[in-house]
Amino acid sequence: MSQQQRQITVTEHLLLHQKQSPTATGMFTQLLYDLILAAKLISRNVTKAGLLDVLGETGEINVQGEDVQKLDAYANRIIIHRMQRSGALCAMASEENADIIPIPERFTHGDYILIFDPLDGSSNIDVNINVGTIFSILRRISPPEQDVTQSDVLQPGYKQMGAGYVMYGPSTMLVYTTGQGVHAFTLDPSVGEFLLSQNNMQIPETGRTYSVNEGNVTFWDEKTAKAVQSFKGTDNPRGKPYTHRYVGSLVADFHRTLLKGGIFMYPMDYKIPDHPRGKLRLLCEASPMAMLAEQAGGVASDGHRRILEIVPDTLHTRVPLFIGSKNDVEHVMEILK
Repeated sequence: MSQQQRQITVTEHLLLHQKQSPTATGMFTQLLYDLILAAKLISRNVTKAGLLDVLGETGEINVQGEDVQKLDAYANRIIIHRMQRSGALCAMASEENADIIPIPERFTHGDYILIFDPLDGSSNIDVNINVGTIFSILRRISPPEQDVTQSDVLQPGYKQMGAGYVMYGPSTMLVYTTGQGVHAFTLDPSVGEFLLSQNNMQIPETGRTYSVNEGNVTFWDEKTAKAVQSFKGTDNPRGKPYTHRYVGSLVADFHRTLLKGGIFMYPMDYKIPDHPRGKLRLLCEASPMAMLAEQAGGVASDGHRRILEIVPDTLHTRVPLFIGSKNDVEHVMEILK
């Protein structure tokens, strides 16, 4: 990429794509602009986490039954505060909230719905490991004069208008798609802008790494254990052992997979007796990552079905996830059949 291309801001990139769509109104661009501003505010506090009173837990339990981290709560508040004022949304849904978040009447309403995980991997903050914000954008299907319904939110992933994540680490990066390829931008703190760093990203068809929490092996079924084991031997797409890499932050693990290829796996397990399930949320984690993967030439599956075709039952439906290089994911699906 030329030096001139690297000077393109994310706003300029959005406007360029807007011009290429004859039906564009600019509302979607405004939505992403406000979301990017929220990400900058979150990034500022993440980079100062050791200096501010934002480490550790709040003492509360969220709707998922998980301990709420202080930065989780902060990121959630920032996104809700900024986005309800954008004028582009009719509702939001967050991993941290049990129900749909309505847009107050005093603010302008739009046709879009934002679903987000405010701070994925937040338990890693205390040890200075990458975390991120994951987002998915849908368009409402009910008439605009009516209240937003569950059916407006419980849409399959292939209906997403856009998806992406912001990763907070050594540098702050925005990776997003609107169905026209996957593009990455890096925040330049000296000018306060996200600048284009990678255009039209593509996942290699076969990777060299597999990423999974092998501490859960005793809770997997036989086929899942066999699929993971295959990456340690020669019965796999490479014909030789893969390298194991696992951060424990979906954003960080997926970002490495997006760049380098390979496969990220979070299978269903039997930690809860007689109730096997995946851990990751379909709407705010699996679906947006699946849209990115497919736009980059990869595959995302629950082991049997395409993630983007799964219709959620509830706001917090969970699914297994196998995502990454085409050959690696299809190899696992063949074993799990």
